[in-house]
Amino acid sequence: MSHPHFTPGPSDTAPIPAVPAHPGPPSGPPRNRALLLRGAGLVAIAVVAGLVWYLIRHDSTPAQPVAEEPPATTQPAFDYKLVEGPVKATDCAANAYSGAKNYFQGNPCKSLARALYTVQSGDAKALVSVVLVTMPDAAKATALKDLTDRDGTGNVSDLVRDGTFHDADAPKLSGDQAEYESQANGGEVTIVLTDFYYGHHDKPLLNRIAKNALKLSAKLR
Repeated sequence: MSHPHFTPGPSDTAPIPAVPAHPGPPSGPPRNRALLLRGAGLVAIAVVAGLVWYLIRHDSTPAQPVAEEPPATTQPAFDYKLVEGPVKATDCAANAYSGAKNYFQGNPCKSLARALYTVQSGDAKALVSVVLVTMPDAAKATALKDLTDRDGTGNVSDLVRDGTFHDADAPKLSGDQAEYESQANGGEVTIVLTDFYYGHHDKPLLNRIAKNALKLSAKLR
């Protein structure tokens, strides 16, 4: 026998199952959260720093030219005043004495230039002989320098020794008190002799005057 269709009433409704609450964000230990925040901050700082560096590197402002340093001077440190010469010649043997004369007779030079200068330093006044000898090659120039560097081997006659310069007070540049310097450069030899007027003595000063006078060879070429 069939049962009649049952229609549930309001009081017969089945209970609705409870809906679970939506899960919140996962919570972790406080220390982990602090590290995450710190890392994010460092990333942000790095991004900003990179942007600033990019802007600096790509700045459209043209770079200002850098001022160049002036070239180093090659002028002598003392004020050399020309008082005689330059006297130029091609026969070095005729203008030399002793062993230097003999050397030139077997090894003729190409040219010779001689000059005299005075230098005033405080109360001291010096007379300076500068001689420039040009030999055929560097080997003969070096041999000439080695010869004149030794005592008692002679030299090229300065303009006081050969009587070209007339000054009763001029010191004898080939004397024992004179200071000597020489320099070989390629086929050229520069020879300097200097001494003070009036018997003044100051070896360190005289040595500096002689060394600086080597640069005067450029005026004799």
